[in-house]
Formats: sequence, structure tokens, C-alpha cells
Amino acid sequence: MPKGVVLVIDDEADLIELVRYNLEKEGYRVLGAADGESGCARAVDEKPDAIVVDLMLPGMDGLEVCRMLRASNATSGTPILILTAKASESDRVVGLEIGADDYLTKPFSPRELAARIRALLRRSAGYTRQPATLRFGNLTIDPAGHSVHCGNRAVELTATEFRLLRFLAAHPGFVYSRAALIDGALGRDVTVLDRTVDVHIMSLRRKLGRCGACVETVRGFGYKFRE
Repeated sequence: MPKGVVLVIDDEADLIELVRYNLEKEGYRVLGAADGESGCARAVDEKPDAIVVDLMLPGMDGLEVCRMLRASNATSGTPILILTAKASESDRVVGLEIGADDYLTKPFSPRELAARIRALLRRSAGYTRQPATLRFGNLTIDPAGHSVHCGNRAVELTATEFRLLRFLAAHPGFVYSRAALIDGALGRDVTVLDRTVDVHIMSLRRKLGRCGACVETVRGFGYKFRE
């Protein structure tokens, strides 16, 4: 039985085969799609455990693919790793803002890609095993169902946003630096920048709406969850 199913959306057939070769050696099953439209359709049909998306795709680009994956109930919580030749900070920030959980630039090490996929799946599985539902006023966080509600409104979060909220809410009142959040909620086994944490927190607050005030910035230190 495979460790997990990984969908690779990239228009380079050779790259898909390279990723397939290396991930299948690690025990994963790998699916491929050559463009954004077929990739989104396959993601909904197959429900992979993780998705690797190239930004520069024909037709629908990778950013739009990420938006569609996050908008679908079938894939809203699936970890997404962007794999692209675009290496600027602005490209990374945009990718993370629209829902990606990690970012790897081409050319890349197949071993590093495998390590990042392994880390994404491990973190995702770890959080779904925690059954306790957290309730703070209008905010409800259900780790087992990977769901968040602000009052009666369901809040769609990325896997990374959910992990940050779950971690902070599990320790209300405690102030965590960005480095501590990376260690505790995201994991040091992938490359995550302090700026990345800020981007995810900003997006998390925006999605939470009136419940977003529970995630406070402690100037000069980091973030905390306020009951």
C-alpha cells in the first residue's frame, strides 16, 4: 500500500517522470496532469494526499489552479507545493497568499522534493489525528474534521493556515515568535521564512473576518491567541 498519493501538475512530461521515479522509490503513488484544467479535475476525482503545481502552465496558470483547488470542498485542505522556475520573493509571497503550503524552485533536488512532500503529509496527518474540538466564543475549530466556523459561517483555510490557527488556539495567551511557530506548527524540516509566517497570518485573519481578532500581533515578539 502506498504511503500516499501525489498529483503533479506540470506541462513538462520529463519533469513529471523525474518526480514519479523519485517519489515512487519512496513508496508514493504519483499521478500526472499536463495542464491546469485537467489537473484540477483529476484532483477532485482522485483526491490526492498532496499536490505539486507548476506556476507556468499553458492556459490556466498555476496561481489560478491553486485558487480553484482551495475553492473546492474536495481539495480545500490538501497540501499544495508550488514547483517553479520563478524564484523572486514576490512570486513566493503571491503563491503562499493564494493558498500554497510550500514553495520549491527549479532546478531542484529530487531528494529535497521528496523530503518536503514527506513533511507536508506527516504534518497534515498529525493534525487530523487530534480529536478535541476547540471553542472560543463564535469561533469553533475541529481538528478531526479539519473545519473552522465563525458563528454559522464555515471558514475555508489552507492546510498551513489551519495548522497555525490550531497551534495558537491550543495555547491561548502564550506569545510565540515566528521561529517558534515554524518549529511548533509548521516544522523545521521544510524551508519556511519568517516573512512566510506573516503572510499566512494575514491571510488567516482576513478569512476569519470578525473572528480574526483572536489572533493578535505582539509587536516585537510574534503572535498569540486571545480568547
